[in-house]
Amino acid sequence: MPVSAAQGRQAVEHVEVRRGEYHDSVTLMMAGRAVATVPGVSRALVAMGTDVNRTLLADLGHPAPAAGPADLVIAFTAPDRPTETAALEALATALTPAVPTAGNTPPGLPHPRTTGAALSRTGAVLTLISTPGLAAVPEAMESLQYGASVVIFSDNVPVHHEIRLKDEAGRRGLLVMGPDCGTVVLHGTGLGFTNVTRPGPVSLVAASGTGAQHLMSLLDAAGAGIRHCLGVGGRDLTEDVAGRSTHAALDALAADDETELIAVVSKPPHPSVARSIEDHAARLPKPVQLAFLGPGRPTLTQTAETILAALGRRPPAAWPSWPAAAPATAEPKSAAGRGRTIRGLFSGGTLCAEAEAVLTGTPCAIDLTDFGDDAYTRGRPHPMIDNTVRLRAFAEAAEDPEVGVVLLDVVLGRGAHADPAGELASAVRRCGAPVVVSLCGTAGDPQGLEHQARAFAEAGASVYLSNAEAATAAARLAAQSEGSL
Repeated sequence: MPVSAAQGRQAVEHVEVRRGEYHDSVTLMMAGRAVATVPGVSRALVAMGTDVNRTLLADLGHPAPAAGPADLVIAFTAPDRPTETAALEALATALTPAVPTAGNTPPGLPHPRTTGAALSRTGAVLTLISTPGLAAVPEAMESLQYGASVVIFSDNVPVHHEIRLKDEAGRRGLLVMGPDCGTVVLHGTGLGFTNVTRPGPVSLVAASGTGAQHLMSLLDAAGAGIRHCLGVGGRDLTEDVAGRSTHAALDALAADDETELIAVVSKPPHPSVARSIEDHAARLPKPVQLAFLGPGRPTLTQTAETILAALGRRPPAAWPSWPAAAPATAEPKSAAGRGRTIRGLFSGGTLCAEAEAVLTGTPCAIDLTDFGDDAYTRGRPHPMIDNTVRLRAFAEAAEDPEVGVVLLDVVLGRGAHADPAGELASAVRRCGAPVVVSLCGTAGDPQGLEHQARAFAEAGASVYLSNAEAATAAARLAAQSEGSL
């Protein structure tokens, strides 16, 4: 669809809907980048046709076609037809599945076509599932029937199916980790979004992926290592699911000889479920630290300090932080003269919830969004992988005079964006309001904790390893708009 003329050539606006063509979020991210990097291509979007993605399509200036969550939407602008063709060829290459490797398939035998066949052939004791939500259910059930515990990375699994799967696992002495389980560590090996931590005696049960990552990162910074992290899914401690996987995980870790201390990490659980977990923990032969976040509860930083004390380690005198570098040619950023709203742009739900708990009761106005919530990630990559949606929100915050401070989290580690500072630092520089970054990561992470921290600081952000300290710093800066601290 031609939209304008440029230098004698007619620009082409390509908007296409492929009905019923589903791709996972990582494939979509890679495909989008492949199209966007074709010389001359602009305003590129490759995503499923969810409400959020159709809004993003309109924000990019494209017409919004009729499309649903199961439809693939491809949109971009090219300067001419040959460039359009090149972009579509790059897209086709990115969407073409890789040829499977031989793996454990003996020569001459076909590759397994079902989960059960793969488990029978390999004898594997764990299955990791990442499919559309409803499609994960039969695969998980088949895995349990073949004697394998399950990590369900998929979200949007109906809760009644989650309960049925976890009851089946309980009958078989197995464990369902998930649904919506993004972080698992087994014997020091990470699955999903994980940080590179030193080995040690602490094991976690986590109904929160980013909460677990943050706690593990703080412990690693203080010299304490991690043995296991068993993710149970964000709904496990709700009244309906009733902690089914948390109870099973507690028993499993209590039986592990090399685990000395167990921590349970979650956003506020249902009160009756919290009591059942507390009672269960009290009966175990090992100490259990409960990190149930919320107003009046210890922060993850305080929980890390309690765990260190229980291990006989001295907490650090100060958690790592990196002050914002003074700009070379402009006045230092200040909230003075701006509004007193703290605009939070989070990728981690638990980090967002903890920041809200810290900020509640301060004189600042609080406007925090968890862009990792299911409403924002249906049919598009998680913001720990792709910052497109957060960059748009960042630009809006920078132009809003009521925003006194922008607060955002950045999560490093395996599975996360390869260089988040490289993508976000320019937005930090352009923002007229002070920016505070809660940086979750370890020295061993592939992105480089120190490199990322310094890049954000040089762009003008104040950077904190402790999420609670980042929220406190944001409140202190926002209070400058009131003329007092």
